[in-house]
Amino acid sequence: MIKLLLASSDFVTTVFPVVRGVCIGIVLACAVGLIISTLMQSSADENGATAVTGQESYYSQNKGESRDGKLKKATIILSCIIAFCTLLYFVTWIIMPA
Repeated sequence: MIKLLLASSDFVTTVFPVVRGVCIGIVLACAVGLIISTLMQSSADENGATAVTGQESYYSQNKGESRDGKLKKATIILSCIIAFCTLLYFVTWIIMPA
C-alpha cells in the first residue's frame, strides 16, 4: 500500500532518479579516493617490536596524528560513505523501480 502511494507521487518520480545518479557519482568518486588512500598507506607492520619488548614508542602512541593514521581515517570514512550511498541507492530502487 505504501509502495503504491510513494510510486505514484510526482515528487518521488522526479527526485529518485536524481538521487540515484548522485549516489552513483559519489560512490565512484569515493572508490577512487579509497583506492588512492589504500595504496598510499605504508605496508610495514611495526607492531612486532612492541609484542617482543612490551614497550610502546612515542610514534605508536600518536599514530592517529601521523600520515598513516590520517590515511587510515580517510579509508574508514570513505568506506562508510560508499556503504551509505549504496544502501540509499538500493532503497530508492526498492521503493520505485525504473
